[in-house]
Amino acid sequence: MFVYPEFLSPVAFEVFGFAIRWYSLSYILGFIFFYIFASTHLNHFNLDKKKLDDLFFYLFLSVVIGGRLGYVFFYNFSFYLTNPLDIFKVWQGGMSFHGALLGVIITTILFAKIKSIKLFLIADLLSISAPLGIFLGRLSNFLNQELVGRQTDFFISIQYSGEEFYRHLSQIYEAIFEGFIPFIILLIIFKFFKNLPKGIITSIFLINYATVRFLIEYLREPDFQIGLIFNLFTQGQILSFPILIIGLVILYTCLFNKK
Repeated sequence: MFVYPEFLSPVAFEVFGFAIRWYSLSYILGFIFFYIFASTHLNHFNLDKKKLDDLFFYLFLSVVIGGRLGYVFFYNFSFYLTNPLDIFKVWQGGMSFHGALLGVIITTILFAKIKSIKLFLIADLLSISAPLGIFLGRLSNFLNQELVGRQTDFFISIQYSGEEFYRHLSQIYEAIFEGFIPFIILLIIFKFFKNLPKGIITSIFLINYATVRFLIEYLREPDFQIGLIFNLFTQGQILSFPILIIGLVILYTCLFNKK
């Protein structure tokens, strides 16, 4: 058990009085890695520089817009219904991974169709890149003291300022098991298992994320404006069910329905 260090801050640094936050940097660094990784494997993913630049631009928009709208509709619709202009105040926080994922899925399907690239080829590229962004994003959640864990007496726990009890390190758990570990595993699979069917990497990413998110949600404080659904599940758990199903369908398609 330990106390949240006072020297930690959501702000990474300031430029001319403008605060650059770790959360913003996590998005930037995630996209930088995606671009560099894709650039070094253009032939493998049937891309060229122009297609990659187009994909990068559309994905950036889909993540930001999808993530924001996902938060609005999935997590706080009643508030934004009466305060619609606040939807544009993204600097105040409020992004949904599930919304961003939905935006990315739609963008990927359209891009693959328009550019005549196999859908699973692009999906695998994104699935290798995404965990690093998730890892950095969850660390940023910890620095922001948001998405905190539930109260616990577990010996690995943290006490935040103004609270007299300890909480699970849910953001760190998610960073490790949603981000860091799958990032390493998927890179290894990509490098050493060249003959795997396209889409396997995507299925592993989706199944892992949905499963880990569902389990760790039991250690994470439910969203105060929603609480528990059916007095049992969080909104994050409900939204993870479709991701799990999609991942299993892709896995089945890749392994048992090859043509």
